[in-house]
Amino acid sequence: MTTHFLIYGAGTVGQALGCMLASDGNQVTLVLRERFAEVIKTHGLSVSGIFGDYHVEADKLHLTSLITGTEGSHYDAILLTTKSYDTTDAANDLSTLQNCSCPVVSIQNACGNIEQLIELFGAERSFGARVITGFEITGPARVRITVSADAIHLGAGISGTIPEPAVSIAAAIDQAGMPCIAVEDVHQSLFAKLLYNCALNPLGAVLGVNYGALAGVPETRIVMNGIIDETFAVVTALGARLPWTKPAEYKEFFYETLIPATYDHRPSMLQDLENHKPTEVEGLVGYVSRHGKAHDISTPYCDLLGALIRFKEEQAGSR
Repeated sequence: MTTHFLIYGAGTVGQALGCMLASDGNQVTLVLRERFAEVIKTHGLSVSGIFGDYHVEADKLHLTSLITGTEGSHYDAILLTTKSYDTTDAANDLSTLQNCSCPVVSIQNACGNIEQLIELFGAERSFGARVITGFEITGPARVRITVSADAIHLGAGISGTIPEPAVSIAAAIDQAGMPCIAVEDVHQSLFAKLLYNCALNPLGAVLGVNYGALAGVPETRIVMNGIIDETFAVVTALGARLPWTKPAEYKEFFYETLIPATYDHRPSMLQDLENHKPTEVEGLVGYVSRHGKAHDISTPYCDLLGALIRFKEEQAGSR
């Protein structure tokens, strides 16, 4: 069945999903910067890498930079793929779509995004997705999928059930070539990713190395272990469920399964700094630091990594 997707904030992840979904016959509207749209109009949009090769010409996509006040009743699903620091503005923009009642799915990094969607759109329309897959821009309108540790987990804002929209959206993404499953508790998956992301992303960005390089040195393992301990304590204090009962169980999975699967991935924060863009530090180690303070949990490793990333943002001119 053909589904009409609106992909808002179509950067690297959004363009990859848009290309794959359109290649499978779905209708796709990309909301993206005008400079990206002009490149796609010239070259089409292509995806390569571990899940195969895909290409769509521009006439198979609807490209726009503005949606404010437009009709939204013809969309079956909205995929929000902006950086986490743009969630508020993006959600407010999406709320101006007229006669739109379709599901809104946060396919974003960091924590706190789905909560903002629930505030604005209500729990029934709000969904989240956890992605542990590496994407890189390799050229004009060209995205390469480099690594993946697991399928996308997609679920409702309210845990405990898998509503039909979660099933159908996940099925469409999976059918298009990007492994995706619907889950009962996407919050658990998102907090599990927070452990992974906090341990690797900022440290790799500060040191300028891929994920695998961090695991091979005792000194960086000490830092990663400290970040995992702090993040685990904060997530537990927030009342969230995790698949592991203690940090030691997660560390075993982290070092033996997750890092080998994403060994060559370059941190998204590092790519942002190189491109003089803001990072998602506030939704990762910044998130842990803020909630640690609120729950009287000491988070020195996350505090330090957050400060170092903010310093590098200042150096890069992105703050």
